[in-house]
Amino acid sequence: MVLPGGSLNLNTLSLTHTAPSQGFARCSLASVGDEVFVACKSRQQIEMYDAGTFMLLRRITVPGLGSVVHGLAVDVGNDCLYASDYQNDSVHRVKLSDTDAVEKWSVGSNPSGLSVNKEHNLVVACRGSNKLQEYTTRGILVREISLESKVVSAPWHAVQLSTGDYVVSQSTSLGLITVVGLDGQQVCRYDRLQTPEVRSMEYPRSLAVTDNDDILVADDIHNRILLLNSSLSSAQVLTLQPEGGINRPWGLCLDESRGRLYVSEYTSGRVLVFEGECQ
Repeated sequence: MVLPGGSLNLNTLSLTHTAPSQGFARCSLASVGDEVFVACKSRQQIEMYDAGTFMLLRRITVPGLGSVVHGLAVDVGNDCLYASDYQNDSVHRVKLSDTDAVEKWSVGSNPSGLSVNKEHNLVVACRGSNKLQEYTTRGILVREISLESKVVSAPWHAVQLSTGDYVVSQSTSLGLITVVGLDGQQVCRYDRLQTPEVRSMEYPRSLAVTDNDDILVADDIHNRILLLNSSLSSAQVLTLQPEGGINRPWGLCLDESRGRLYVSEYTSGRVLVFEGECQ
């Protein structure tokens, strides 16, 4: 069976690299070009790896960064790396061509996942204040999407689809995945009753979206990666079998240009690199 997934055949993914734990939980990751960035819990540094060999290149020190970084994002157009600071309600911006050039600005409470949208603006899922915020690369607020608790509660990550709507993960025991419009209203929602063979999600974390708007979900408690279509009407479990299985996936990053999926594990601290065939 060939799963949908844009230019990458997700059914062919196999493990090619494993970055072992260095004694720290790895919370989030992002990639661009030849570089992969990983955030570890209780560190004021972000690890940078070579995407070809997955060898550690350096550690970027981010002064004032809190111990919990649930979101990383990279915008190649602005040559910037962003890190969410869950405890200090802020986002840190690192200019990659000059890693001494670090800025930060305040955002809504408990910022979690980050993403860059089609306008090259930064989208912040604010778990504590139950809203999505969109900022320019220099921290100017462009848009704020307030979410009703009956639609989404405790948003963890939001990624813009080609329609302009946002797919949002709700990191609670209910484990909801919802697509919302720019007005914050529900467009569609994943209904586990339609796919009983997949079972419910619990505490879904990061999302990744393919070129044709299929959605990957890190299902934390069930130790698996799910694939949903853009209407959220179907779901499948990706067959990924690293040694010992996947252990509490938190971070996801899909690089279709390389035919790769990166997964960071919270408990074990590993980073798993899967490669597949491009169609």
